[in-house]
Amino acid sequence: MDNNELMRTIPSIEKLMARASGLSEFGNISHGVLVQLMRKATQFVRNELMTDASAAEPERTDELTTRIISRALQERYSLLQPKLRKVINATGIVLHTNLGRAPLSESARRNVNMVMEGYCTLEYDIATGKRGDRQQHLSQRIAQATGAEASMVVNNNAAAVILVLAAFARGREVIVSRGELVEIGGSFRIPDVMKQSGAVLVEVGTTNKTHLEDYVGAISEKTAAILKVHTSNYRIVGFTGEPAVEDLCALAHRNGILALNDLGSGTLKAFRSGEYREPSVEECLNAGFDLVTFSGDKLLGASQAGIIAGKSRYIELLCKEPLLRAFRIDKLSLAALEGTLLDYACGLAEKSIPTWEMLNMSLGELANRAESLVTRLEPLVKAGWKIGAVPTKSLAGGGSLPAVEIPGFGIEIIPCGISATQAEESLRKGDVAIIGLLREHALVFDVRCLLKGDEEALCQRLLELLQEAGR
Repeated sequence: MDNNELMRTIPSIEKLMARASGLSEFGNISHGVLVQLMRKATQFVRNELMTDASAAEPERTDELTTRIISRALQERYSLLQPKLRKVINATGIVLHTNLGRAPLSESARRNVNMVMEGYCTLEYDIATGKRGDRQQHLSQRIAQATGAEASMVVNNNAAAVILVLAAFARGREVIVSRGELVEIGGSFRIPDVMKQSGAVLVEVGTTNKTHLEDYVGAISEKTAAILKVHTSNYRIVGFTGEPAVEDLCALAHRNGILALNDLGSGTLKAFRSGEYREPSVEECLNAGFDLVTFSGDKLLGASQAGIIAGKSRYIELLCKEPLLRAFRIDKLSLAALEGTLLDYACGLAEKSIPTWEMLNMSLGELANRAESLVTRLEPLVKAGWKIGAVPTKSLAGGGSLPAVEIPGFGIEIIPCGISATQAEESLRKGDVAIIGLLREHALVFDVRCLLKGDEEALCQRLLELLQEAGR
């Protein structure tokens, strides 16, 4: 069959539309979008017919219609499938940056849903009937949780640092230890943040040791502040040293300059794992820092946000900084953050906020969850798969609790009839992506970060994978 004759067998768009109009799968898109899908699917099949040697045998028009409709359904699925999707985190990394960091508490989700349903009091004062300030929603709650005189919230911690430096150190010098010139994700570095703010970086000390005298020698009439940067994504161990934060703050105040602390991950509750201890925001403020900046979506366990807490006179000046409008937080993130702070206000953080619940799970509880999964996956064992509970090492992740490995448990699976690589890819590309760890010929699923319903979904998908492998 020549090409012209072959092309004449392809049904018209009108006939395809008539066929598709009776299919419920196309009921949630407009007529115009459906026409575009049919044209795209028709072109795809046309190209296949032109390039596939087996197409020399003619197909009936109704067969081609079915083929094009099937392709249009695939195009429709691709069109309507959100790119930002739910995943099951079986990596054991609690604040996995690539997976959205902190999962929200029920209180936070409820607050977000309430705000999404319509209008809200974002910048409206109900008491006076006049324009309000979005910063007022959380100021008292943050003060209660941190002991700060005042606070404000922006869209992330990098913005918080830039805002503080731009407001108080633009064109002036800020002293930072060489051991604290942090690089966070995406090659975003403290020196770059300084440059963007207009502040002038003055490095002191060495990578592993910085003495109080190093700061003393760097202070001049051009100095605006001393900036302490928490190394939240790495640790320097061995022959190291740094001045006590109380001494650093006292030095700054004796010289009439600001003591600033970029706390990075930021926690409202002190956390200890082995010999490592993460100080709370309140502890840093009590040490004498004028302003402390930290993230909302890390150890705090809320939405993405940058929180600035400290002395009220400096917060008042920050509220007048023109850059604030570019960095302001949106209503949904604000709602999630407030909902999370409600959990802290009720004293229920460790039970209600998923981040803290995951970090504080006992080894016994994790072992029981892993053994329960192994039992539920008995059909795979009978089919030749090797499955067992194994110890794991979990991480806080997200630039928090640097180099702290938390003992945990998970399940290790060696598939039969399908490689571990193939199984990992299939699980990752499912309707709900399941993200585990691929280790040589085995898959490992850490149970620490499995949320409500995740275990059931994981077992169901693995059983489906068994069926697919047997075909």
